[in-house]
Amino acid sequence: MALVLVLGGARSGKSDFAEEMATSSGSRVVYVATAAAGDDEMARRIAHHRRRRPAGWLTVEETHWLEKVVRQCEKQADVILIDCLTMWVTNLLLDESLLPPGSSVEDRECFILEQARQLGRTASASPARVIMVANEVGMGLVPENALGRLYRDVAGRVNRLLAREAEEVYLVVAGLPVEIKSLAVGRRVGAQDPAGVRR
Repeated sequence: MALVLVLGGARSGKSDFAEEMATSSGSRVVYVATAAAGDDEMARRIAHHRRRRPAGWLTVEETHWLEKVVRQCEKQADVILIDCLTMWVTNLLLDESLLPPGSSVEDRECFILEQARQLGRTASASPARVIMVANEVGMGLVPENALGRLYRDVAGRVNRLLAREAEEVYLVVAGLPVEIKSLAVGRRVGAQDPAGVRR
């Protein structure tokens, strides 16, 4: 049907907007939650999100394999809402079991970008409407440590990959959503993969 990407900063209203879009797009909604309750504060955030979701939505908790979830759920859903990609990037970045011992930072980044490519292709071809939520994390201060800078860079590249595949891309600022892909200059001319490979 269509892939929709919803971007925004923390507490910008991006999840609210994505949930409203999901509600209006169909009655059968699968909500894919990528967060894991690693501490009490995160557990409270997850509980808050659960309480505000409609009772009729099917919730799938998946921290890693989002492309697989889309393929498994696309026949039984009008809408698949994934919230959020930025937490998913964190999960993949910090899981040392995903790559062989001794793998480099570059290997880890390439692995995550390939997962994002597969997710984007599957979602854009899905019979369900797939809505993805992601933070725009690269607009603030440069992180002070190497892991923070890697996280910022990978999250930005994942957003670029999925924005390229998406039919619609929204940026939510202070609760105000703006559809930006249709406004982008030269979006179909000389577009490049975030890894630098011209398509």
